[in-house]
Amino acid sequence: MEQKLKQDIQIGETIRSLRMERKLTQDQVVSKLQLMDLDITRSIYSQIEGGTYSIRISILAGLSQIFQVDYNTFFRDVHLPGSE
Repeated sequence: MEQKLKQDIQIGETIRSLRMERKLTQDQVVSKLQLMDLDITRSIYSQIEGGTYSIRISILAGLSQIFQVDYNTFFRDVHLPGSE
């Protein structure tokens, strides 16, 4: 369970980093996701970045489009136990 939480936090940190590199606010990202007909609030988005809310694949797909990155980018800092 602890490893799962650590991986969730790492994905959230990557999402936060991508957002900040593009000089976007959380509200701006949420607005773009909502324009894609994705059901998300700023509170939920904040929890995703904080690693306390499990991200849905549809949101990940939307973020991939917004940040113009492939899916592998979101998992760049995630290391499975025993793979290091």
